[in-house]
Amino acid sequence: MNRRYDIAVVGSGFAGSLTAMIAHRLGLSVVLLERGKHPRFMIGESSTPLSNLLLEDLATRYDLPAIKPLSKWGTWQQHYPDMACGLKRGFTFYHHTLGQSGTPVLDRSRQLLVAASPHDRIADTHWYRADFDAFLVQQAQILGVDYIDEARLEKLSVSDGDATLEGHKGGRSLTVRARFVVDATGPRGFLHRALQLSETPLPNYPATQALYSHFSGVKRLGQIERLSETPPYSVEDAAVHHIFDGGWIWVLRFNNGKTSAGVAALDKTAAELRFADGEAAWKQLLDLLPALKGQFAEAQSLRPFEHAQKLSFLSGAVCGDRWALLPSAAGFVDPLLSTGFPLTLLGINRLATILEHDWDSPRFHASLQQYAVQTLDELHATSRLIAGLYANMNRFPVFSALALLYFAAASFSETARRLKKPHLAPSFLLHDHPAFGPACRNLLERAQHAKSEHDSEILIADVLRVIELLDVAGLCRQDRHHWYPVDAEDLFRSASKVAATHEEIAQLLQSSGFYP
Repeated sequence: MNRRYDIAVVGSGFAGSLTAMIAHRLGLSVVLLERGKHPRFMIGESSTPLSNLLLEDLATRYDLPAIKPLSKWGTWQQHYPDMACGLKRGFTFYHHTLGQSGTPVLDRSRQLLVAASPHDRIADTHWYRADFDAFLVQQAQILGVDYIDEARLEKLSVSDGDATLEGHKGGRSLTVRARFVVDATGPRGFLHRALQLSETPLPNYPATQALYSHFSGVKRLGQIERLSETPPYSVEDAAVHHIFDGGWIWVLRFNNGKTSAGVAALDKTAAELRFADGEAAWKQLLDLLPALKGQFAEAQSLRPFEHAQKLSFLSGAVCGDRWALLPSAAGFVDPLLSTGFPLTLLGINRLATILEHDWDSPRFHASLQQYAVQTLDELHATSRLIAGLYANMNRFPVFSALALLYFAAASFSETARRLKKPHLAPSFLLHDHPAFGPACRNLLERAQHAKSEHDSEILIADVLRVIELLDVAGLCRQDRHHWYPVDAEDLFRSASKVAATHEEIAQLLQSSGFYP
């Protein structure tokens, strides 16, 4: 094969397929290249309110009606009931001490529950990527994007205004020429290898590893029924995080009987637990966590365990002559807090704007450079937050307070975008907000060194003072005792923080489907 296109997108995960569809809708000729074949196993599965809002906005803006229903649980089930996904009503955190009996499910002081929606119909989802990615590839082909799978690309060269990708498919040589290449192949992906890009350490970020698989037969934590109070959502219809000193476990349920579960941990903890031993290490960890051991007592892993020996990644370059990395290929921090999807979708949105307004213009290169700066800045902001959380996994009150920095920034950003005021929240985690950004950076620096109980108490109080600046979700309310529902009254009380009137908030709630 020997073809020439405007855009070549390498990697057909959700990000690559979505980028290819948008570029095609902009009138550009597009080829989507995939090393493997769908359906395939992939993690990176838990969406968020901001992610879904960005996905919905992109689908509306670029006329992708088949994609729009995937932005909410209710419309997903209505339009695509046979495509597997999971119901995500919020973020559930339990704190454990390894080897200690008892369950944090019954202890409010060892919990953090943050609701993301008031009911199922507009809830978030866990994306079962084997189905989700295959569906997006199919939609790209329906739109007219050329698709080549099992394309083993080996080389990229740039000359005469073209980028030339060379490799093979099925024993035959493959050459694709494009005016521009977008890499959506993930950390240490195609362009990282082909261009021998440097890898830059994330500043002051600990080395981490991960071990994970998909399972069948995972029980639900039925102990929650013994609580005297009703939580803001069914706690397992969520992104469930089990925190312990040095690491954390995720549990994400899909509606096809499968569960995604895994552990991310500091190198020292990973070595102690012998992550390299795969399933044996997982069982050893469960032996130290009685509540989870019972939950996984009858579970079966559905595939060999994956061991990521080096979890975090940051590329030394994000764009160059005739190419750019999507955020998912430019860097990765950690699955904690589900930050990968919004980072990637914000990047797709920015790159789409550049293709829409600056393609074939003198501004194109400068716009790409700004895209690169924003991508790196947001990855750095994310790494500061996650590093602060890892440093305090043995001090859950501090961990919970730091997590509220994320939820405050995310809920404020979502509200600003729903009010059609994206200028109030242009960056992820509001890292460039004139007040919140510097204050958050200072708090996270202090979090690395808060060792005494006195230091921790002062830090927690200061976190609450900082998030009060933009708290639209009632996160500063002490009477909620670590359980935070989605409450319309919180938005009404905080209308001035997003420069909104009572009427604008009422209209937002109505248009978003807040009331069932």
